[in-house]
Amino acid sequence: MIKKSLLSLTVIAVLVGCSSERNSSLSSGGSEQVISRATVDTVVKQYTRDFIGHQPGLATSLKLTDEQYGRYSDRLPNYSVAGMQALQIDMNKAAEQLKQLQSENLSPSDRLHVSVNEVIARYYAGDAKFRGGYIDTWGGHLPYIINQLAGPLVEIPNILKEQHGISNASQATDYIKRLSAFAVLTDQVREKALADADKGVILPKPLFENTFGYLNNFIASTAGEHPLVTSLAEKLEGAQGLDEPAKAVLVKKAQRIVEQEIYPAFTRVINTMKELENNAPTEVGIWAQPNGEAFYQHEITYLADSTMTAEQIHEVGLQEVSRITQRMDEILKENGYREGSVSERMQKLNDEPRFLFADSDVGREKLLTFLRGEIATINENAPNLFSTLPPQKVEVKRIPKEVEAGAPGGYYYGPSLDGSRPGVFAINLKDMKAVPSFGLKTLTYHEAVPGHHFQIALNMLQTDIGLMRQNASFNAYIEGWALYSELVAYEMGMYENDPFGDLGRLQAEAYRAARLVVDTGLHYKKWTRQQAIEYFAQATGSAMSDVTSAIDRYIAWPGQALGYKLGMLKLVELRNIAQNALGEQFDIKAFHDVILLKGARPLAIVEADVQQWIKTQK
Repeated sequence: MIKKSLLSLTVIAVLVGCSSERNSSLSSGGSEQVISRATVDTVVKQYTRDFIGHQPGLATSLKLTDEQYGRYSDRLPNYSVAGMQALQIDMNKAAEQLKQLQSENLSPSDRLHVSVNEVIARYYAGDAKFRGGYIDTWGGHLPYIINQLAGPLVEIPNILKEQHGISNASQATDYIKRLSAFAVLTDQVREKALADADKGVILPKPLFENTFGYLNNFIASTAGEHPLVTSLAEKLEGAQGLDEPAKAVLVKKAQRIVEQEIYPAFTRVINTMKELENNAPTEVGIWAQPNGEAFYQHEITYLADSTMTAEQIHEVGLQEVSRITQRMDEILKENGYREGSVSERMQKLNDEPRFLFADSDVGREKLLTFLRGEIATINENAPNLFSTLPPQKVEVKRIPKEVEAGAPGGYYYGPSLDGSRPGVFAINLKDMKAVPSFGLKTLTYHEAVPGHHFQIALNMLQTDIGLMRQNASFNAYIEGWALYSELVAYEMGMYENDPFGDLGRLQAEAYRAARLVVDTGLHYKKWTRQQAIEYFAQATGSAMSDVTSAIDRYIAWPGQALGYKLGMLKLVELRNIAQNALGEQFDIKAFHDVILLKGARPLAIVEADVQQWIKTQK
């Protein structure tokens, strides 16, 4: 059984205390002041505005209005040392204000609202004792502001290319301003990396190669061919109030900024990273960084939503890998694959032509078409297990070539709050052997339907919980749901008469279980990168290109990979509890509504919600 989160226990204790405080006050004739929801909303609204003020890129992703949050569309975040400190100060201030509200006599629902918002504020405040890294709008406090996988230099260009809409001259002008702001931001990131290095926090040496790969690829093309310029030209085609000469002038300005401002700033980053590489640690675990061991526990608390120790998590991973591998062995033998370890047999499957799409543009397009077909099929079947379906659409896209070397196998980013921009399932097609067809169904069910798209799109529709909760990044809940969704797809019959697809599902589950082992191995047990690679390859049977990029991901993002399996185990546990308690009265559709419709939240609050639902069903 997975332990409750420390964060969640705090929230539950406060909720329980709410009733006892009120009864005590009334029975003793006390006159404790009742805080109104209007007071709560005033504090939450200001804290939300402060956060969005620091994160204009996120505001663009969500398509927020200027009327609500002030003008942001011509600005970018401040990633300088001072900028990061200002964000953390504001979030700490908000957390303390919210904590003070909890000591008053709030209603249970308002107390819950305040408590969850406090958790979110502390998430974005980060770990005060770990002086390196930056605050990410999704990942919270991450240790390395420049790396092969993510960070401002990866994410901000994607926001500009994919999410900054241009339908008129004003939005086009804002885009040009943001291009210059991106050059400034790039220098801020460089400054922050140097400041972190002065404190002893430097990206581990093995991650530099792919980091240089991304940085160099970003400036490899001529300025006129850079995606920041070509995407502008494409958007301008549909813009109103601009004639062709005006559009040409804007494209020319963008080209000049990329060539004269952004490229030089990236070159400065590359030169700085070359200098830092000389002093980079060869030890890859976060334990090797100053205050790294305590920081790892911070990541376990926030990203794994757990009070388990690293040692306990490691053991859970080993047990789950063993259990899942045994079932994979049975399916392989049933289908004539008897020789060698499970890993060796899965690697053999990876090489079989019948499971591979061609390593060409045509092959990649066929793969994308296959994924779109799977989304359509599961959407047709979803009403069998879900009563509430999101109205927002989901699209399938390839991860851009310039970042695919260090990117994960796939990821999802959500729709805009107003639903005008769909959710996107992005898949990495760098190595076609890393995406055999028998694994694609499961990846789709995790990243799109009924996984991330259902959860995040429905979360965004809950307008009564406020923006911070609509966009909350409770990693174990979010990733746990997506992994649980792979099991749900199996139960929906999506793998019927497809033993190799089911093998892909089990391989993906073993992959997430093995993450518990390698993440704690790297960051707690002081494994080397090679140790982690060898274990992960043996445990998952994945293509080696996928294995090495996965291990490098876990090095760059300590603790994040723990949320998947720990979150799934909790959701399966809660479903079993509900089924045992309700018997024939158990309704899987209603259960899924309980999980999804209150938004992302700590797992113990999910557990409390399920327990309350069980009581109402009896």
